[in-house]
Amino acid sequence: MRSRGWAGSTPASDEEAISRILTAADQEIAEHGAAIRLADVARRLGVTRQTVYRYFPNADALLVASGMRAVNGFVDQVARHVCGLNDPVTAVVESICFGVEHLAGDPQLEGLLNRRDDGEPTVTLTSDTAITFCLSLFERFDVDWKLHGLGTAELRELAEMTLRTVQSFLIDPGQEPRRGPELRRFVTQWLGPAILRPRLTKLMTPTTGTPDSEERAGRQG
Repeated sequence: MRSRGWAGSTPASDEEAISRILTAADQEIAEHGAAIRLADVARRLGVTRQTVYRYFPNADALLVASGMRAVNGFVDQVARHVCGLNDPVTAVVESICFGVEHLAGDPQLEGLLNRRDDGEPTVTLTSDTAITFCLSLFERFDVDWKLHGLGTAELRELAEMTLRTVQSFLIDPGQEPRRGPELRRFVTQWLGPAILRPRLTKLMTPTTGTPDSEERAGRQG
């Protein structure tokens, strides 16, 4: 385990060292925003900057790791919030609205979403990593996805659309940000039909090739 200093309290493992670095980064972000420096994180921990470099090559890597750790905790919160909801529209809409209402103004997330490189965002909620997190959340819902016609491919696209919706509200909430029942009404009205479409399409598609249909076709011939 690589360590040095640590203000007289050396971590017992690399995992503990990383956790303490991320906690210090969280504190820096909370106090000073996303423009953190590894030197400030090291100073808070009582270690040299080189010690932090051993685990995180730059501030961006530290920010992303901090954000991902926060996402893990947030996924647990959302799962608890929608526990017991077995209707896919209600569950997805409520998870979107919960995310919008609880992530708006979060300094970590805002800092990550607003960081840009050559004019383009360096972090997005629609990355493969973010979609994987969202899919893991869907797996914890009390929803029978297959019953509603949503297989692996459809769920991945739904996860992407869910994240795109949350990101859109966070980046541009509108002149009069929607909250509470109005936010839920708006998202349900325009996203709900899309969530129901796979099952409705399946129910409306006539069954072909059954013995009865073949027999009728033979008689007509």
